Amino acid sequence: MPPYSQTKSIKKWETTGVLFEKDAETIDGGLNKDITKLKTAGKRKYEYIWLNIFLLSYIYALSGYGLWLFFTAAKWQTMIFTVLGVIANYVASLAGPHRLYSHRSFKANMPLQFIILLLHSTAFQDSAFDWARDHRVHHKYTETDADPYNSQRGWFFSHVGWLCTKKHPEVLAKGKEIDVSDLTSNPLLMFQKKHISIIMPTFAFVLPTLMPMYFWNEGLNVSFHVATILRLFLELNFTFLINSSAHIYGNRPYDKTINPTNEPILIWLHLGEGYHNYHHTFPWDYKNAEQGKYAYDFTTYFIKFFSHIGWATDLKTVSKDMVRKRVKRTGDGTHPIWGWGDKDQTNEDRKEAIIIN
Repeated sequence: MPPYSQTKSIKKWETTGVLFEKDAETIDGGLNKDITKLKTAGKRKYEYIWLNIFLLSYIYALSGYGLWLFFTAAKWQTMIFTVLGVIANYVASLAGPHRLYSHRSFKANMPLQFIILLLHSTAFQDSAFDWARDHRVHHKYTETDADPYNSQRGWFFSHVGWLCTKKHPEVLAKGKEIDVSDLTSNPLLMFQKKHISIIMPTFAFVLPTLMPMYFWNEGLNVSFHVATILRLFLELNFTFLINSSAHIYGNRPYDKTINPTNEPILIWLHLGEGYHNYHHTFPWDYKNAEQGKYAYDFTTYFIKFFSHIGWATDLKTVSKDMVRKRVKRTGDGTHPIWGWGDKDQTNEDRKEAIIIN
């Protein structure tokens, strides 16, 4: 769900993923040396990760059966548990690995981080550390070979295919250059990462299956295929659509020079999360969208609630005046960054940002 510094040099992308460029002078001035190095010799042979292919295929194949059981056999408690599980997984991943750890759009105390990481562990989306590191790379080098879910390699690749193949060498190389010192110094993040091979299967598969069986005597078949498989299928694809469809379809009211879009269907489906063109223009805004009708977003409400009780602080957002200024210069492009404190963040953005609580 993230853009590289727009330059005058980008002439075209070929479907092979080869970047052609001439002058590398950026819109904001200076030389983006990273982008000028992002070249490949041509098509790259995919190296498949068969375990991921098996697990994802299993979830996709059985989700239809889970949906049928949801309407024909599941108890009402299981139905509610599943829907709430989808929302909890989705919100936890977006509030934690995305807005908190990837972009540093707010700060969270240890109890809130514990809650976020606990819920995120049920989402089957790897460790929050790996999620955030890859997302920072994605924002710095969107639509290049260094982008983990590069939409230029096709809708399917950016949706789920990137999880089924080994990373492009440029992803690994640029990933090593991204500053993650704030992540590695976080004991909760490092604990989850160290034990993710135990934590993720336990919280994503075992406990969601056992809980309906224990608390309201749901059958194993329904509990597994509805509360676990169907839940994972829905929340994973909600997240995947931001990486795929929101980089291809929709409009670009904030910056027409970048691929990410505001996708109306995803905006409705995700209750505000589909304002992806806005997010790539202002990646450090904790809301991911403008206020007003754009604030109907579970994740934003989640962060606001914990801000009210003092667990979330330093909420960074964008003034209306800043939005207007950015929209006016849309045709000239923006200077995308991965989050607050990035070395490429402009002084204007720093000075005009609003920090709440």
